[in-house]
Amino acid sequence: MKTECIGDYVKFNGKAYPCTVSLTMNLIGGKWKAVILYHLKDGEKRYNELRKEIPSITEMTLSLQLKQLEKDGLITRKVFGKKPPVKVVYDLTRLGESFVPVLEAITQWGNKAVTDNGEFVHS
Repeated sequence: MKTECIGDYVKFNGKAYPCTVSLTMNLIGGKWKAVILYHLKDGEKRYNELRKEIPSITEMTLSLQLKQLEKDGLITRKVFGKKPPVKVVYDLTRLGESFVPVLEAITQWGNKAVTDNGEFVHS
C-alpha cells in the first residue's frame, strides 16, 4: 500500500486532506504560490523586489498569497523597525526550502516543454 493512502485522510496544520497530493496542491497550487516560492528560493526578498520580479501579479494577489504561504508555514515574514517605513522581508522556512527540488524539477520540465513544443518570447 502507498504511504499517502494508509489512512482515511492525512492531517497537516490542523486541517484534514484526503491524501498527500491534495495537501501538496493546497499548499502550493494555484497560479502564483509556486512562482513566489521560486523567486524566494535563492534568498530573502522584500515585497517590492517580488513585485518587480513578478510584474503580472497584482498587489492584492501578491499580498494575499504571501499571507497564505506564511500561514501554511512555507515562508516567514520578518519586520525590521517599529515606525514607518519599516523593512519587511520574506524568506523560505525549512518546509519551504524542502520544496526547492520540486520547484527545480517543475522549472526544468516547463523549459523542456517550451523548447520542444513552444517558444520563449522576449518583448
